[in-house]
Amino acid sequence: MKAADRLGTGSSFNKVPRGRSDRGRAKAVAQGDVPSYELVRLRLREVKPTPLNPRRNFGTDEQKARFGEELRAVQLAACVAVSRDAYLSLWPEHADHVGGADYVLVNGERRYRSADHVGLEALDFVVRNDLASSREDFVDFLLKENLDREDFDLVERARGVQALVEVCAGEGDAGAQTRAAERLGKSKAWVTNQLALLTLPEGIQEKLSAGVLPEREGRLLARRLKAQPGLSSADLMEHLASHREAEAQKRDEEKKLLRAAKSGGVLTAVNTETVSAGGPTNGQPSVLTAVNTSESLAEGTKPGDEAPEVLTAVNTSAPRRCPRARRQPTRAPRSPNRPLSRPCRLRVARRSTPGRLRSTRRS
Repeated sequence: MKAADRLGTGSSFNKVPRGRSDRGRAKAVAQGDVPSYELVRLRLREVKPTPLNPRRNFGTDEQKARFGEELRAVQLAACVAVSRDAYLSLWPEHADHVGGADYVLVNGERRYRSADHVGLEALDFVVRNDLASSREDFVDFLLKENLDREDFDLVERARGVQALVEVCAGEGDAGAQTRAAERLGKSKAWVTNQLALLTLPEGIQEKLSAGVLPEREGRLLARRLKAQPGLSSADLMEHLASHREAEAQKRDEEKKLLRAAKSGGVLTAVNTETVSAGGPTNGQPSVLTAVNTSESLAEGTKPGDEAPEVLTAVNTSAPRRCPRARRQPTRAPRSPNRPLSRPCRLRVARRSTPGRLRSTRRS
């Protein structure tokens, strides 16, 4: 370490380093020791938000005032921006919107607007020109930063997906939705459903943004509008009301059947033996035949009581014949007096010493 780098690290300076020089930082960036971006303090008048941000709702004035006072006390997360030149190299048509600002805001527009609302002059920023390497990377970063936010409504998300698809399309590229889905880690069907929400009338889109309509009902209305183009908002809401009524009736019927089963419904099984036309089959097992009836039990019920329903179950399909496993013949243990099944030879061994001859039997 050079003496210049050790300057300011002594005990009299509380061991606080003075930071890297421009040459030392350039060398560290080239070697990969530090990232190519670092925290800087920028004035708000030097930054202009990008018009490509799909988010439109940044809270009420009261919410922005409360958040701005929190930023005045401490800023926990820095905003992300790119330089003016890097941004205009991708979108030169946005020169009038950027104006004389030196930086373009990419992420943190809610912090930016809340700070401007309470009169703050500057915020902490991270300048990342690497995000402006291509249009796809820029819009992809914009969308991914907002996908997991709780206050990012359905229509804003659909607009962000549409912007990414348009960027991926280029000039007549038919695989734009597939590429956009791969970038977002979603399926192509998910991207198609998001784009379908933007075909709905403005009034229904407002209901989706406010959370009055869930996403599944929005997709239902989008499919209805695709099947019958030209329907008005009133026609679509009428179709939604009839769909809700049908779903409610279906749920009521399922609950009724469930209550009937829990209150003492009887499951009766009837065994009937089926015989083929040519006569009984050898080894043919009996078949369980089933009939579903809703007869009430007449016995044991009073005139004013509601008799439980009887479920008589019968299985009409012929039983499957399991393949018989090949059985190995079992052999009974041989008794000591049982003769051998094959002849044996006697081997006589002579002993060198006088004595009895020993015979061995080998089978």
